[in-house]
Order: sequence, then structure tokens, then C-alpha cells
Amino acid sequence: MKRYVIVVRRWWTMPLALVLLVLVSGTVGTSEVPVPSLTGGMAGARVAYFTPVVIVIAVMYCLERRLLSAESTAVVPIHRFDQGAVILTAVLAHGAGLMVGLDVARNITLLLALALLTWRLANEATAAAAGLLFLILNLMLGRAYDASGHASHTWWALALYPAQSVGAWLVAAALFAVALKVSATKLRGISS
Repeated sequence: MKRYVIVVRRWWTMPLALVLLVLVSGTVGTSEVPVPSLTGGMAGARVAYFTPVVIVIAVMYCLERRLLSAESTAVVPIHRFDQGAVILTAVLAHGAGLMVGLDVARNITLLLALALLTWRLANEATAAAAGLLFLILNLMLGRAYDASGHASHTWWALALYPAQSVGAWLVAAALFAVALKVSATKLRGISS
């Protein structure tokens, strides 16, 4: 079973993706790219804002690699290894978040939840792209301005919330728990 997890699923790529996340976030620092806003003007977004997509792509890559015949006859249920690896990825992302920012760790959890829910309905490529689309929509539609004219965010743009927002953390954790439960049937091979 260890060989299956390492050779077929390739969960060993997750620590490499997390190291890449830390390196890219550390390298680009607070560099910004211009992003058009549909609510008015041109706004900037930190390049590190998009780094959670790297983790989501790596997770979807690992989940996509399957041998259905081997999984259906395995003594040990593979979906438990997969769910454990996804949970471990989220935990390790929070460890990396101490270096790159806890908002990045929260966004990884949020995008993993979104990807797992999308994966339940579609394929891995669509699930990985859904996270990037969610981030772009947050930037383009989720920005607002408060009464004093300072940039803020709309209530639904969870990825834009500051790292200290308890509400955003709770919603991300709840979505992650629901996504793990819902994706368990896909991991068992009930729907392919």
C-alpha cells in the first residue's frame, strides 16, 4: 500500500509544492500585479495571492492518478489515505502559512474545499481551474470601498478577508469539512 501511495498517487509531490509556495512567496514578497476591477478602476493584487493555486493543482494531480482495478480490490481503502493526505496538506499549509501569511493558508484550505466540491461534479482539471477562477472573481468583483473611500471587500469575497478574520476561517473550515465528506464517495470510486 505504501508503494501505491508513493508510486501511483505520488503524494510525495505535496511537500515539494509547499516548498515551492514558500519560495515563490518569499521571492516575490509584496510585489503586485495590476488587476482590473469591475467595481471601478484598476487595482493591484499581491502575486502571493495566487500561490495557493499551486497547492490545489498538486492535490488534484495526486488524486487524478488512479488505478481503479487496484483500488477496487485493495484490502486497505485507498480513499482513507487520500483524505488523510488532503488533511495533512491543509495542516502543512498552515505550517507554511506561518512563513508566508496565514491568509495564504486559509485560502489554500478554501480553494482545496472548492476544488474537492468541483471535482465531485467534474474532473481534476476543472477542479483546479475553479480555484483560480474563484480568486480572479474575488479580485474583480469582490472589492468595495467603505464610506471613507478606503478599499475593502464584499461579504462573499472570503479570499480577500484579512488573516485575522475569524468568520472567514470558520467558513473555510466548514467548507473544507463538507468537501471532505462529499468527495469521499468520489474517492471510493462510486462515481468516476
